[in-house]
Amino acid sequence: MTHLTRRLLRSQSTTLVLIIVAGTVVLGIVSGGDLFSPVGLRTFFQFLAVPILIGLAQMITVAVGQLNLAVGAIGGVASALSAVLMADAGLPVWLGALVPLVVGALAGLANGWLVVLTRINGFIVTLATMTILLGAQYALVNTRTVAPTSWAPLADLARASVLGIPVMFVLAVVVAIAVALAFRYTVTGRQLLASGDNPEAARLAGISNDRSVIVAHTASGLLCGVAALVSVASLPGINQSVGGDWLLPSFAAPIIGGVSLTGGTVAVLGTVLAATVVRLVDTARAEFQLAPAWVNFVIGAVVLGTVALDRVRHTRAERRRGSDRARAAGRPSAARTPSETETTVEAAR
Repeated sequence: MTHLTRRLLRSQSTTLVLIIVAGTVVLGIVSGGDLFSPVGLRTFFQFLAVPILIGLAQMITVAVGQLNLAVGAIGGVASALSAVLMADAGLPVWLGALVPLVVGALAGLANGWLVVLTRINGFIVTLATMTILLGAQYALVNTRTVAPTSWAPLADLARASVLGIPVMFVLAVVVAIAVALAFRYTVTGRQLLASGDNPEAARLAGISNDRSVIVAHTASGLLCGVAALVSVASLPGINQSVGGDWLLPSFAAPIIGGVSLTGGTVAVLGTVLAATVVRLVDTARAEFQLAPAWVNFVIGAVVLGTVALDRVRHTRAERRRGSDRARAAGRPSAARTPSETETTVEAAR
């Protein structure tokens, strides 16, 4: 077995692909083939766009060691403001489509600035802004549902497809590719990873950790705005519930996809695949007519297990690095495993 083959077998993405294939086959059989029908596939991929986008939004903040609890609130207020402006103020559709992007980016920028200026943990800052934005969303739409008649061209675009693939899903894939390229080939992307991996080393290398935090939150907010745009285009109406169920899936996608909560890593493909798993769970809930709480239970349990395994892997990696440093310094390792002891004895002989 080659090194590449072993690496693929141990890959998180490979595991997720196998889960997706198995889950799709099972759901296809249970649904009597409806899942594989043109309508079933179009519906599945159209509503997969939002989980992908909010997962990527969360992944960017996690990459710099931050959290964004306001993912759903940003998307909710951005979609509500866009819908109200088009329905009540007569804003042209093309301008209304830009509103979620602008609102999302500005909300993310505000989160980043607040974290930097107050030096308060991003968890607390985004928790506070989430509460504020939820209040703003309710003030915009109250208890009504804004019908999509005012943005019919945008709704028509959401129903369009390219080679049978919904345009909204294609948009999410394009965004994912852009994020992957940004982290791999741009200076800003590498600086974000450096700040998340080791802030002190990044500072000594001349990288502004404050700038990284602001950029990460702004980019995260922008992607929430894109998800809000997809929601405005795809949903049968916009009300105060939009974005209310985004928080858990936004964490589930990057964590299950292989992103470390300690920062310094990204896994765009893993995040996209994990978002697909989350969408499969939701599809299974609808197929078996289970209560929505079951989705949260399953996803929460998987996230908890993934975090625990990630912590175990991180601890083992730290011990291995400690052992390597100790051997390099000529000192006996404090955490020598039996196999390493036997190897040392054999070498001495």
